[in-house]
Amino acid sequence: MKILEERIEKDGKLIEGNILLVDKFLNHQMDPFLFLEMGLELKRLFEDENITKILTIESSGIGISCVAALTFGVPVLSAKKNKAKNLRDCYVTQVASFTRGGVYDVFVARDYLNPDDRVLIIDDFLAEGNALLGLADIVKQSGATLVGAGIAIEKAFQAGGERVRNMGIRVESLAIIESMNDNGIVFRH
Repeated sequence: MKILEERIEKDGKLIEGNILLVDKFLNHQMDPFLFLEMGLELKRLFEDENITKILTIESSGIGISCVAALTFGVPVLSAKKNKAKNLRDCYVTQVASFTRGGVYDVFVARDYLNPDDRVLIIDDFLAEGNALLGLADIVKQSGATLVGAGIAIEKAFQAGGERVRNMGIRVESLAIIESMNDNGIVFRH
């Protein structure tokens, strides 16, 4: 998606540890006009899947998911990284985080995900694939159908995309980075 690639080149920052900061427009300060373009593209890619729910993980995927959900006309379900006292009967899985550097439990209330649902997972990044696989596990626990995943930015030089696709999960990434270093970012086309 050209508009997203251009925005990454303009406003993204590379920092140590293969980390791309896109907090100026994607996951701290958010550009809803860019999110709308992304949502429309995800709708185009998945329009024949009869999606009933969008599932994301807090917090960076929520903005993109909400705008995309408007294009599909469906609700967004946000997996929680901390179990609150009012969150009782849940599907639970463990996720290892590349950016947080640890393993944590992820929770989704059973009331909001059922076998009749057709679920699209949306997230901001795909690096090692752990968050995506954790969400896929929750969909499996619920008996719902996982139709695929819409990713804003995929780091193709890390193992996640290949790993997830090899498991039979359809992944549509809006910007795929082949490599990034001090000389710049190379996108896959």
